[in-house]
Amino acid sequence: MFVTFAEPVVDVAVWPRSTRAHGADLAVGGLPMAELAERFGTPLYVLDEQHVRDTCRAYRRALPGVEIAYAAKAFLCRGLVGPLREEGFGLDVCSAGELALAALAGMPGERIILHGNAKSPDELRAALRLGVGRIVLDNPAEVARLAALVAPRERQRVMVRVVPGIEAGAHHAIRTGGEDQKFGLSIARGDAEDAVLRTVAQPHLELTGLHCHLGSQIGSVRPWSAAIATLVRFLAGLRDRHGMVLPELNLGGGHGIAYRTGEHALDIESFGIDVRRQLARQCALYRLPVPRLIIEPGRAITGPAGVALYRVLVVKRTARRVFVAVDGGMADNPRPALYGARTTVRLVGRRGAARTRRVTVVGRYCESGDVLAADVDLPEDIHPGDLVAMPAAGAYQQSMASTYNLVGRPPVVAVRDGGTRVLLRRETFEDLLARDRGAEG
Repeated sequence: MFVTFAEPVVDVAVWPRSTRAHGADLAVGGLPMAELAERFGTPLYVLDEQHVRDTCRAYRRALPGVEIAYAAKAFLCRGLVGPLREEGFGLDVCSAGELALAALAGMPGERIILHGNAKSPDELRAALRLGVGRIVLDNPAEVARLAALVAPRERQRVMVRVVPGIEAGAHHAIRTGGEDQKFGLSIARGDAEDAVLRTVAQPHLELTGLHCHLGSQIGSVRPWSAAIATLVRFLAGLRDRHGMVLPELNLGGGHGIAYRTGEHALDIESFGIDVRRQLARQCALYRLPVPRLIIEPGRAITGPAGVALYRVLVVKRTARRVFVAVDGGMADNPRPALYGARTTVRLVGRRGAARTRRVTVVGRYCESGDVLAADVDLPEDIHPGDLVAMPAAGAYQQSMASTYNLVGRPPVVAVRDGGTRVLLRRETFEDLLARDRGAEG
């Protein structure tokens, strides 16, 4: 059943833009969530494909002339690569698997950027074979290792990942711009300059610029403005001391989104204006040509477009809490256990009681830390068989999912204009068993 309404009735900062009321249910992409759960089972990830495309177009409008590469680690499948390619995006990948899938799905090699703090020789060889646009060097040893793999009379374009010494991000585990962490090379310690000089000394490597990534879930442009000042000063120093002018600057991603009502996503229009203005200002200050800008959003593209659907299995009351246990949990969404992430939870499929009670939504896995949402309000008549939906589920959930307790990973279904596309089917026990060689292995 395809339904449309003139105005959204939910917080579109949190839910996909196509989300509308459908009686006591919610519909995404014109399809009621209860119907989707019935057709595809639960747990289920629903992805609003038009929302993804609209967000890509918003980035293109806000950042004209800027190269944009989607951070594949947020969520990647073959059915997503096509829309990204059509909207003018490239891909930022960080493994041979992501690279192979990108190529299989038709992303041109020159629009792919390979990252990673510890790339294997096989990954470097695969990147060279597929002709990736740039390889981001993360440590001095990688410079010589990559150069030795490049074919005679050929050159590979590379960038050097630097650490500007700026802490930014919603949780310490996802902050990558500060000193003393595994990514990048410190500007302050001189490691970045040493790697730059090693790179330009290799005839088979073409250094196009610098790369930095400050962290994830950053909601203000201020950290990037501070990083630009540091990076341009470093670029000016390279020119003054070594006579080199690098033509590209990659600011990575980490653009924050809203998971709950009242939270604010990074304003991409303001980001585009402020970042380009700061870059032009700093380059003018040091009399440098403005480098071509590259950014790598991931979560901001797919995160708000996704909804996770779960079926309630158990409601258990203890002395101090009411636990609502669902048929998924930390294996398909590890973010709450890893980062203490908080999210919105809503009953869908029927109209609940007017009065609510404070509950903790937990998963079905054998860990006390398997908590999806602590201390949230749900209708007091919540019971087994009910459906609950959690928005902003399109990034870092399916991509980080595991098969803990030998439970297969959920499917991902794209919705658009009343139609569906299965992007990833449900993983079955037979899939898991196919890897087990048994007693004869």
